[in-house]
Amino acid sequence: MPGRLDRYRILILETREEAQFSRLLSEQGADVLQCPMFTIRDAPDPAPVEAWIRLFIARPFDDLVLMTGEGLRRMMKVARNIGADQDFIAAIGKARRYARGPKPVRALREIGLEADMQTETPTSEGVAAMLAKRDLNGHRIGLQLYPDKDHARLISAITSQGARVETVLPYIYDGQAADLNIVAAIGEMAKGRVDAIALTSSGQVRRLVEVARTHGCEDQLRAGLDKTPIASVGPVVSDELTANGLRTDIYPANDSFFMKPLISAMAVALGKNPPRMAKV
Repeated sequence: MPGRLDRYRILILETREEAQFSRLLSEQGADVLQCPMFTIRDAPDPAPVEAWIRLFIARPFDDLVLMTGEGLRRMMKVARNIGADQDFIAAIGKARRYARGPKPVRALREIGLEADMQTETPTSEGVAAMLAKRDLNGHRIGLQLYPDKDHARLISAITSQGARVETVLPYIYDGQAADLNIVAAIGEMAKGRVDAIALTSSGQVRRLVEVARTHGCEDQLRAGLDKTPIASVGPVVSDELTANGLRTDIYPANDSFFMKPLISAMAVALGKNPPRMAKV
């Protein structure tokens, strides 16, 4: 019911789904402190993306692996710019479509298509495990990549099955603009002015620690996290927290690793104590 997080100040670091997450929290009465981890920008040189799309249209791949929903949306933008969006959708429709988690599934539905398979866990390892169950020998596979991730092991796992991989990187991350906001958010936690930090991807954990180290405030970050409940959306995030010497305080019930169950878990956990400060 609305109001379960009334007056609680929640720090979120989401970017691609930030607006949706913020809205869901606000509907529960939370005071949302938004701190995007980075700005997403189109690939600086669209030529390789255009060439990949034209290749896909001319000779549709047997399989398409979508690592992010953002990737498909950015590719559709390029396809529209070159007047090939409908041909691109038709080519995608001819391929077997694999999704790394629910976000690419939603992006496919936006263009009227469904995923043939979705990973059990939204990781590169999950994608490799999913594809290992398929006969890919002799297949041409389109693989959409995303920034700040070494995809060499995934590509090797696919090619070891006798497939040929054609990769595309349709967007980049620009983190410099967000650094100061991240440092400011760290300061808010250190001052005890945040009731919980909600983490929805392992990359958020890495980026938070990296920025703190770069700006000489890692001790402040860890002190702030010591006094701030840490909410994790699922096991991938919690594993990354553990790898960085951090803990998970709040976790979705019943292995439901999505935003709404995470919000429900926060409402239950935080409801045991009054909010630290009024809405600002």
